[in-house]
Amino acid sequence: MRDISLHLSDIVQNSITAGASRVDIGFRLDENRVLTVSVRDDGCGMSEDLLRRVQSPFTTTRTTRKVGLGIPLLTQNAQLSGGDVRIESKVGEGTLIEAAFHTDSIDCLPVGDLAETMATLVLSNPDRPDFILTCTSPDGEMQFSTEEIRAALGGVSLAEPEVYQWMLASLREEIEPILGGIMK
Repeated sequence: MRDISLHLSDIVQNSITAGASRVDIGFRLDENRVLTVSVRDDGCGMSEDLLRRVQSPFTTTRTTRKVGLGIPLLTQNAQLSGGDVRIESKVGEGTLIEAAFHTDSIDCLPVGDLAETMATLVLSNPDRPDFILTCTSPDGEMQFSTEEIRAALGGVSLAEPEVYQWMLASLREEIEPILGGIMK
């Protein structure tokens, strides 16, 4: 993966596959330049056995292939920057994945186009799940919620091209002042 937003897309797809009705996504940059990316869902969760094995590339719940590289690659990229990955999960309750990246490391991936990744996730899943994105840094905080957007639009689909364009522009405008220094 060439940037963190692509890792995000992969992890969120796992949440969707797990039947999540809500996915909370966080990007928190602290004063020490450590970026913590979190994805919390209310999907089916993982058994203790699967949780122990999930960081192995030879563990996957897919039936179409025998390898799953998403979490192992996320872990590798976080560790290359001096960070790590933490996973918590309970069957029937959901999963939390947190990845820490030291952004001052030469080996840290850029965040990438987080706005486009989020807008595309919503466009691809306009009805479910609800996505909540929160970005914080010493420069400020923003929050994006599909639940709030649906309420404001009063029945207009989030898959409408005009809605997608508005979400993309709005996300870019709000994310840039907060995470702009680590995007590319």
